[in-house]
Amino acid sequence: MNMPMESIETAVSDFYDMASRAAEQYGRLLEKAVNQPTSADDPAASVLTDFSEAFRELGEHMLENPGKLMSYQMDLLKKQQELYQHTALRFLGKDADPVVTPDKSDKRFKDAQWSENPLFDYIKQLYLLQGNALMQMVKDTDGLSEHAQQKVEYFVRQYVNALAPTNFAALNPEVIRKTLESGGANLYAGMEQLGNDLEASVKGALNVAMTDTSAFQVGRNLATTPGKVVYQNDLIQLIQYTPTTEKTYKRPLLVIPPFINKYYILDLRENNSYLKWLVDQGHTVFCISWINPGPSLRDKGFDNYMLEGPIAALEAIEQATGEKEVNAIGYCLGGTLLAATLAYLKKKKQEPIKSATFLATLTDFSQPGEIGVFINETAISALEKQMNLLGYYDGRQMAFSFNTLRENDLFWSFFINNYLKGERPAAFDLLYWNTDSTNLPAAMHSFYLRNMYLENKLVQKNALELDGEKIDLSAISIPTYFLSTAQDHIALWQGTYKGPLLMGGKNRFVLGGSGHIAGVVNPPSANKYGYWTNEALPADPEEWYRNAEQHEGSWWLDWQQWATAQGGSEQTDARQPGSGKLGIIEDAPGRYVKQRIIDVLNK
Repeated sequence: MNMPMESIETAVSDFYDMASRAAEQYGRLLEKAVNQPTSADDPAASVLTDFSEAFRELGEHMLENPGKLMSYQMDLLKKQQELYQHTALRFLGKDADPVVTPDKSDKRFKDAQWSENPLFDYIKQLYLLQGNALMQMVKDTDGLSEHAQQKVEYFVRQYVNALAPTNFAALNPEVIRKTLESGGANLYAGMEQLGNDLEASVKGALNVAMTDTSAFQVGRNLATTPGKVVYQNDLIQLIQYTPTTEKTYKRPLLVIPPFINKYYILDLRENNSYLKWLVDQGHTVFCISWINPGPSLRDKGFDNYMLEGPIAALEAIEQATGEKEVNAIGYCLGGTLLAATLAYLKKKKQEPIKSATFLATLTDFSQPGEIGVFINETAISALEKQMNLLGYYDGRQMAFSFNTLRENDLFWSFFINNYLKGERPAAFDLLYWNTDSTNLPAAMHSFYLRNMYLENKLVQKNALELDGEKIDLSAISIPTYFLSTAQDHIALWQGTYKGPLLMGGKNRFVLGGSGHIAGVVNPPSANKYGYWTNEALPADPEEWYRNAEQHEGSWWLDWQQWATAQGGSEQTDARQPGSGKLGIIEDAPGRYVKQRIIDVLNK
């Protein structure tokens, strides 16, 4: 049935009114973004300066072979001509094979209109042809240094993905439909959401809302494994979990999470909580919960994190249980800290930790993964100037940088959903954790970036000094278990593989499926991903993999078998928190983990 003329006029009027309001809102947001002050000491500006050097190197090497450059251009022109012919046939109603198709993992063009509508199909294929050609041209440039190649590929990828037609309201069929159906209300709602996100973002970055934060509360539906905080200092609260078995292993287990994130990634929900699973296996589990630091903790260094973190926790565990020996697990940067702590204790002729597990942990930083694009003297110097002024490194800035390593999944998909479609993000616990950022003290972060990433001192004998002691990882002689994941882009498994080769004990390396989070938090009940083992440890990680045996299910079960074989199988009556010399401070998960950045900085 046809709409009456007055209804059409009303709909058009409403649409233009909504579009006008959205345009005004967009103008205000754009003016605010453009007028943000910058300086030469801005880390973002310094990163771009370093990128410009990489592009200068790219240009020089491209000009050394102009014939190769010309061949790329001619090939692109040829494929564009094929696309014109393809599109003409489609407009005539004839079938034609596409010139280029998206990668199977590319979710941007899933809407049927990208294939069924000849116009959108043309836009999609033209974008893919040009973007792929640009990326391939950069990858095939001979003579580039590895560091310059990595930087240029990262930057060009950001440029190509930012220009995807899906990111523009007038070129995205889903957004066009939504706009027509809502009379432009989606665009106005999107601008309001963009304003809210800009208010919550750190300067120089846009932290796009990824989840409905109102759906979650730490301690209510996240981090709910029962336990008590039994110790705290300036940097940590130590949680002792309530046992679920009548007997527990005599040797307690200390878990050291990374201090660049909240610990509850290991305790999201009951069915995938690694900490609960450890408790259910009969371990007396203690977990460090790091504080979310503000300016007052600016002078806390890496050695403070060691002394007031794992070493203070070891002393507290002895008071709580009477045990002088423990097993320890370190995740990501928590594993790096664990390795440094083991070497430090060895130098002090102490060995309270009898076995150590490293989850997705770098000890040799010569292969830093994609995060290496941000590691250089120029950027670190600028970052240090910023941190010296503020007293801390803002965790939201780090979150934005990490999100750009997977920009289509962790930035642009939410950009489209929130700002173009005007929809609110769904409630997703993992993404809530991902946005629950943690600051880092200026002194600690500067030390970490320079000594680990930039100069790789941790693997050099006696090159790194902590609390007056020069440490040596090769002196570590206890059994170790290294778990890495095949698709980890933060800690490449070929880089983490160097860890067990550095240490002098009986070491085991296991490769899990999936990535930095899902590959670690992989409960047996899910029966996903699988893992690879190899009793030998050849120098070449690829040789290790060629001869590795694949297993179904979760590496957690392999670890449990390994852990009980390291002399820690003796059992005792289950220990309740507060039953030893340490009293109960508060219920788990404690106060430290509930501190959000906005609350810390508003104090």
